Amino acid sequence: MAHLLVVESWVGSMSRLLPRAIREGGHEFTFLTRDLHHYLRAAPEGTAHPMLAARNVLTAETNDVDALLPVVERLHRALGFDAVVTSCDYYLPAVARIAARLGLPGPTPESVENACRKDTTRRVLGEAGVPGPRHAVCAGRAEAVEAARELGFPLVVKPVDLCAGMYVRRVDDERELSEACRAIAGFPSNARDQLRAPVLLLEEFLEGPEVSVETVSFGGTTQVVGVTDKSLGGAPAFVETGHMFPAALAPADLAAAEDTATRAVGALGLDAVVAHTEIKLTAAGPRVVEVNPRPAGNRITELIRHVTGLDLAAVCVEVALGRTPDLRRRDTGLRSAAVGFLVPDTAGTLESIEGSSRLHALEDVLEVQLAEPGRAVKAAGSNNEYLGHVMAGDAGGFGARARVESLLSGLRPRVAVR
Repeated sequence: MAHLLVVESWVGSMSRLLPRAIREGGHEFTFLTRDLHHYLRAAPEGTAHPMLAARNVLTAETNDVDALLPVVERLHRALGFDAVVTSCDYYLPAVARIAARLGLPGPTPESVENACRKDTTRRVLGEAGVPGPRHAVCAGRAEAVEAARELGFPLVVKPVDLCAGMYVRRVDDERELSEACRAIAGFPSNARDQLRAPVLLLEEFLEGPEVSVETVSFGGTTQVVGVTDKSLGGAPAFVETGHMFPAALAPADLAAAEDTATRAVGALGLDAVVAHTEIKLTAAGPRVVEVNPRPAGNRITELIRHVTGLDLAAVCVEVALGRTPDLRRRDTGLRSAAVGFLVPDTAGTLESIEGSSRLHALEDVLEVQLAEPGRAVKAAGSNNEYLGHVMAGDAGGFGARARVESLLSGLRPRVAVR
């Protein structure tokens, strides 16, 4: 039995999958957080957040890595850790530094830091010849306006260090660009009270479908688990409205996406990681959108588990422990699985979601999770405002996406407008 140190976590999907994987692997964990109440608030009334079921729940200032390292060293001497992990993007660099300091398995801090900063990712991939969009790194609105004149509209403006599509916007002229820059500047700290980098990234708008390539890197070799498709909505934002695994792509497109993702992971020097690389399939070939040195979110790991039997949360644990992961697939009876998200377009208070009662009884439905009445609703501008999701599988082929879209079309949220 191994003992893992978990440093912070998301409070949604992966925060539940990771402790399950640790427990089912026969291991235990200590949970370290700066704000215990963050997790207490996130659990439904009468329940406990899974992270709080740890062997030890400890507090420390996790946002100050230099001060945190000696604290973790003392904990390691007392408790003995075999690995260190997190499910939260904002703490991936800290976890890599902790692992290096304690002599535990894990990717190099530099590789994780470069992957977690979108501007640095662009530089590293560009130097390695891995294709991405034309872009500019800008200190503020004035530089962005100047760079836009050279790049040409339409463009995508994004912060370099946020997640879930927050403040990522398509802009078609200087007015929209200025508004997007002001919005980013008005959000100086992320959701975990970490100061953000005072720069933004301006990129050419890429035409074409978007996919993600799920990989596992270990011992200097990267293995592709598969390719997931993605649907987007919420323009001018980029809100993920659904996914299907595996993606229904032509063999040439599939191979090109896999090759590009593998090259990107290698260029960044990532090893001992489960990675999620987002790629646009343009007419000129694949272009890297971003490389995430952690398992995919938005229930993609569960789609993969339903189709292949592979539990990427469990693989993440094994890799963190320095163990060669078992990536053999098994027959699950499904050829594809898809998830669709209920995306609100109106602000107010949720009164009900009509049409939901029938879903749980349907044989091909794998998951249904919907918001409860009384919830405050925001018009979606990122992946953080969903009202729930529906997941379904198809035993015959690539029909899971169409099935989920049909099921979602029967749901009617009733929102009392403020």
